[in-house]
Amino acid sequence: MPHTVQLPDDISRRIDSLVERSNLSRDQIVEDTLSQGRSLAWQEQWVAGVLEGLAEADRGEFATETEIEAVLNKYGSP
Repeated sequence: MPHTVQLPDDISRRIDSLVERSNLSRDQIVEDTLSQGRSLAWQEQWVAGVLEGLAEADRGEFATETEIEAVLNKYGSP
């Protein structure tokens, strides 16, 4: 059942910014916050990290074989 909630302007702007930068709707962002306990700050940080990772990939910046090997050695391989 849908509900209407009045949000302060600054929070509403932050949600709108997340909508613009992600493939999520306002409803999905608010539902994730309420049901998963993920703060708006966490979601903003997550979206920024994903966008930065995509930008790095677009620039051809990937981990080298040596870097991957170091991580696998540190944490173990599957």
